[in-house]
Amino acid sequence: MANLDRVRIVLVSTTHPGNIGATARAMKTMGLTRLYLVEPRDFPSDRARWRSANASDVIEQAVVVDTLDEAIADCGLVIGTSARDRRIPWPLINPEECGSQVIRESADHDVAIIFGREARGLKNEELQKCQYHVHIPTSTEYTSLNLAMAVQVISYEIRRAFLAQELSGQDVAEVPQDNNEVTGLSLGVDPQNWDQEFSTIQDMELFFDHLERALVKIDFHDPDNPRQLMTRLRRLFQRIRPDKMEMNILRGILTSIENKTGE
Repeated sequence: MANLDRVRIVLVSTTHPGNIGATARAMKTMGLTRLYLVEPRDFPSDRARWRSANASDVIEQAVVVDTLDEAIADCGLVIGTSARDRRIPWPLINPEECGSQVIRESADHDVAIIFGREARGLKNEELQKCQYHVHIPTSTEYTSLNLAMAVQVISYEIRRAFLAQELSGQDVAEVPQDNNEVTGLSLGVDPQNWDQEFSTIQDMELFFDHLERALVKIDFHDPDNPRQLMTRLRRLFQRIRPDKMEMNILRGILTSIENKTGE
């Protein structure tokens, strides 16, 4: 069954402490309590505590880290919020699909939803650490959405999926899911019925570092003229989501390549 204690909201480089407080309030109204802050400009802050109203416990328990990698390293699923189209498209889901996927996978491992800077959102390299991107379809006449409002929308969809699971008496993974019409991808991944645990984000990052070293070694990749090679390979492997045994096989292949080519 779903475990909301495994769901974390991650705010990256938040500028205004009031937004942190409002985010905590939005989270707690939907049963979420795990807040991670990556390099907040002003925290701890009385303003954040005041804006949180009766969610001051979420503020007090917030985890502050220096890098996004620290915030998501042990997560099995990471979803990044994106307000605009990217040059290289990523698997995209809507808020409802996001809620269902979070509840489905929180039964098995930690899940993170990442929100970016108030003015600029998440950087491309940050979004590339995610398996999915989620987009909130705002009006084309006025697309601006406050950070805490965005957190509220996503938290509400997580809550809806959680309540639907409780009412049905089934794990979300057992409920038939339609294919994602936006991307053509199936969101019916069921970690509980897989024979191995999924790789964590830290596993993936170590793999990508290893992959790049091996590709440079065999002269397939030129870091001075990358041509988006690593970005596209990141998208490929994030979409596949290798499990831990598959990751060990891939790392073993890379090590053999390095050994064959010499140190």
